[in-house]
Amino acid sequence: MSSEEKDSPTVGMDSANPESGTQEGKTAKRDAFAELLAPKPKQPKHTNDRDSRDKRAVGGPRDALGAYIARPESYPSNVVVYYNKDFVVLHDLFPKSTLHLLLLPRDPAKTRLHPFDAFEDREFLDKVKAETKKLRTLAAGELRRLHGKYSAQDKQRQDALDADPPPEELPPGRDWEQEIRCGIHAHPSMNHLHIHIIAVDLFSDRMKHRKHYNSFATPFFVDIEDFPLAQDDVRRDPDRKGYLKYAFKCWRCGRDFGNKFTELKKHLEKEFNEWRQL
Repeated sequence: MSSEEKDSPTVGMDSANPESGTQEGKTAKRDAFAELLAPKPKQPKHTNDRDSRDKRAVGGPRDALGAYIARPESYPSNVVVYYNKDFVVLHDLFPKSTLHLLLLPRDPAKTRLHPFDAFEDREFLDKVKAETKKLRTLAAGELRRLHGKYSAQDKQRQDALDADPPPEELPPGRDWEQEIRCGIHAHPSMNHLHIHIIAVDLFSDRMKHRKHYNSFATPFFVDIEDFPLAQDDVRRDPDRKGYLKYAFKCWRCGRDFGNKFTELKKHLEKEFNEWRQL
């Protein structure tokens, strides 16, 4: 593969439209929406036969992202969205929102560092921020595809798309980029450095536990634009602050649900339906 091909985002066969795919190892002409359109991969079953030490070990379950970094061309586009010489983007296998992607840096000097340490390198941080910005735009387009037909702010745009002939310039519609969050967890659950690109809705059947919700709904989730962090930033010590043990508060309306996770889940569905209709 030439250096030009390596620098270009590359995807596997698009399972939703085989004719639009490419053979392994060849540069693909990317259709961002088609790449994200593909259904999510089947979820592997959880296993409980390893203790936390084994899970953290090299080659253990928490090392699973390493395979995508090393061999992204081995996966179809409904798993790996795109990759280049510096980054791999994939669907989170356990999405906590209606859209949840992971950005994986491939720099071997950084990939196994904690994000607080990796992002002390300003050149590296700037590169990650630039790729995150591009991915946010891509993700916003997919959010529009998923939810735009329900959104009042997108109605004029949707009507224009349905017109025959369509207008030369579409109305801007809803700013879906504002509905995307990009950041890291103060205690990452996986060994390899990864940045979450996630819709704000937090509506998913994979949202099953307190830590799932609070890892995105509290300062345990650190926005990529907040880096580099000051050395005295309280988010550097998430255990002392106890973010994951916070009472549940709705991300949208702020209602306090205490420890009532089941009630929160019902409320999140209501908030989701209202949110996408904005």
